[in-house]
Amino acid sequence: MKIGIASDHRGYKLKEYLKNELTDYEIVDYGTNSEESTDYPDYAFKLGKAVVEKEVDFGVAICGSGIGISIACNKVKGVRCAKVTTSEEAMYTRNDNNSNIVAFGEKTTNEEALNIVKTFINTPFSNEEKHQRRIDKITKYEEGNYEW
Repeated sequence: MKIGIASDHRGYKLKEYLKNELTDYEIVDYGTNSEESTDYPDYAFKLGKAVVEKEVDFGVAICGSGIGISIACNKVKGVRCAKVTTSEEAMYTRNDNNSNIVAFGEKTTNEEALNIVKTFINTPFSNEEKHQRRIDKITKYEEGNYEW
């Protein structure tokens, strides 16, 4: 399984930790490559594009709070990125929403971040009709085909 990972400068240390710990997976790093100040949208868009184009199976996005990078990821058509704070939320966003990118903030502990990522990538989408129906509505709206 291929996992894409991206961060801004504030998420750099946590990104590097995860890259070193996720040895059971092929990791593709979409930047940044230092703690020098950067703009999170640049890395969010690279990661989002890679996920949508199936270069990677899932994405992991990290910034100071996790909020900005998740907003930017969600601007890429076809991305369903969820900012989470717990492994339980990571499980729900995969099971219910079939999210393809998980985001969190730099203050997430190393252990919790690793648990979040492993839970996220190991939780399958439920395929329940109610969840697929909701995702289809999001997709239709994104494509401009949603009727109220």
